[in-house]
Amino acid sequence: MKKTWLTVLVVLIFLGLLAVLFGLAIRSQRPAAIQQQTILELDFERGYPEHLPFQTLTASFIEVVPTLRSVVEALDRAAEDDRVVGVVARVGAAPMGLASIQELRDAVARFRRSGKPAIAYSETFGEWRAANAAFYLASAFDQIYLQPSGDVSLTGLHYETPFYRGLLEKLDIVPSLGQRYEYKNAPNSFTQTSYTAPHREAVQALADSHFEQIVRGIAEARELPEEDVRDASNRSPLLGQEAIAAGLVDELAYRDTVYAQLEERFRDADFVPLSRYLRQDYRPFAWTPTPVWGRKVALIYGVGGVVRGESGYDPIFDSLAMGSDTVAGAFREAIEDDDVEAILFRVSSPGGSYVASDTIWREVIRAQEAGKPVVVSMGDVAASGGYFVAMAADAIVAQPATVTGSIGVYGGKLVSRGLWAKAGISFDDVGTSERARIWSGNHAFGEGDWGRIEESLDRIYEDFTGKVAEGRSMTRAEVHEVARGRIWTGQDALERGLVDELGGFDVAMRRVREAMGVDEDEDLAVEEFPRPRSPFELFSEGRWIGGRTGETLQGMVEIARPLAELARDLGLLEAPTDPLRLWLPRPREGR
Repeated sequence: MKKTWLTVLVVLIFLGLLAVLFGLAIRSQRPAAIQQQTILELDFERGYPEHLPFQTLTASFIEVVPTLRSVVEALDRAAEDDRVVGVVARVGAAPMGLASIQELRDAVARFRRSGKPAIAYSETFGEWRAANAAFYLASAFDQIYLQPSGDVSLTGLHYETPFYRGLLEKLDIVPSLGQRYEYKNAPNSFTQTSYTAPHREAVQALADSHFEQIVRGIAEARELPEEDVRDASNRSPLLGQEAIAAGLVDELAYRDTVYAQLEERFRDADFVPLSRYLRQDYRPFAWTPTPVWGRKVALIYGVGGVVRGESGYDPIFDSLAMGSDTVAGAFREAIEDDDVEAILFRVSSPGGSYVASDTIWREVIRAQEAGKPVVVSMGDVAASGGYFVAMAADAIVAQPATVTGSIGVYGGKLVSRGLWAKAGISFDDVGTSERARIWSGNHAFGEGDWGRIEESLDRIYEDFTGKVAEGRSMTRAEVHEVARGRIWTGQDALERGLVDELGGFDVAMRRVREAMGVDEDEDLAVEEFPRPRSPFELFSEGRWIGGRTGETLQGMVEIARPLAELARDLGLLEAPTDPLRLWLPRPREGR
């Protein structure tokens, strides 16, 4: 009895301490009110994630971690906020995909249409590395200031692909992989030592399309001929004065000079960081959705590789997973919610499991059958399985730089018996059926096995292309012509009927309004499904680590990540058999 009371006392003390911490956190979450003559500060040296399914408990109490959508929303709100007189942004690295950059450029352009200035400054655009995407983002601002010691490294895009065939031969690992069709290039990293002709064609077309968009965007923003931008790229990296002479930069100045000029222009200016503006603007906690009123729209995120089961985050590979249980469950919840009239499905995924993709595809169909239109907004990548989950939507909106398509399939295994033999490890086995060994990495495909693999690849490709034809109102022949595993930019995909319109969140929401039959100025209540987790749910799930401990663990993860990625690529951690997975060429850091 005494032990029971002692346990109850300990629990009560713990809950009391937690309540005190919670109260202190609430007090710390009350930022000073936004003042007149406010200048919003943005930092694009950090990347803004597409989606955060959860945060640590400490982060939930202490700060708002901005997502791409929240940055876009903040700029749109600031354009209409009389208290905000301008925006100043630090730009230099911008570690985000090109489609995300375009999403932000569009938001900056909408902000500038309010008549308020948007100023960008940079210490350097690339220090011994390329900074094409970062300068592309900066060009959307009214003025660009560069630190006198900085450069503009607009050197052009360089995409490269690793090929492991030689390493596999040294390790005595045999790739047994099939693909549909010649442009489905993921297996090439294991079966080839360099690009095949179709592989090179697809990657070169991707790089050319992306760079064309960058050049055109910079030329229009800086009021320069495209030829001059290309010439500047061929001469890059440019020193500060060279960048000014080329019309790429307005002035060489340090940060303090930029801020002093803004303070002189706007007397008593109050510089407010983005996180503080988000916290003040109806966001007391990161897990609390923005209070909105109006007809209800469900926002569902499909971010990361498509897998069966729950969505999640892998810290080793720094990647999110689009779990079919989570996403399909979110669709079912939205379907069953009588207040939900439409669904905005944000997809940013290189694909993955065919079965999981098909599960999510079915829920898109069910939503439409329930009279709830589905509009897809594509992020940086929505290809292979990422396109599979999107193809049945009422409308598909992509950025010009979005990587999409890759309508194809591959599969098989890496046979590693020779590697283990070299290490002195041998295997013996027993089985019950003729094909019991078919999935074993220690055995090559036996007689008749490969025929079953080929039949499976054909079945998946026929199902994939058939559903594309149905969803996009195309013939199978028309689909096959743009399929065969080939990737396209959003711009090229629009020309081929794979997407409906180019743009970001704003264009997708216009499509949602059109599908619902509501006016442009009518309020809509956009609610995320499934509901973001609260701090107490994070605590119960064990996602409470922060501070020094969290930083130390993160550092260990960063060290382990390259080795884990190589092991995964070689099939030692996980065989590369996800049939609808897209393996993208790797751009040089900084782009």
